[in-house]
Amino acid sequence: MKFLHGFSHKTRIQILESIKTEEKTVSQIVDDLNGNQSNISQHLACLKGCGLIVGRQDGKYVYYRVRNQLVRDLLTMFDVVLEDVQNDIACCKNHID
Repeated sequence: MKFLHGFSHKTRIQILESIKTEEKTVSQIVDDLNGNQSNISQHLACLKGCGLIVGRQDGKYVYYRVRNQLVRDLLTMFDVVLEDVQNDIACCKNHID
């Protein structure tokens, strides 16, 4: 279930959304999320270890992207399902962040 762990944190989902359509460096992702580099780097390592993203070295920069179209499709499916059930989620009394 390591694969699903990649989807279990808000920051990792935000990173996936940030790189869903184009590859980016850590600095670009940090800017997109208005986060800090150390935290983003840890989440990137988790996403890479879970098999959801890959990195490409180009000089001193590493560019991260979603692994493939299947992962992009899964992210899009999450968006569609979430939109469909968002009212039920908002009303859930057992919701844990």
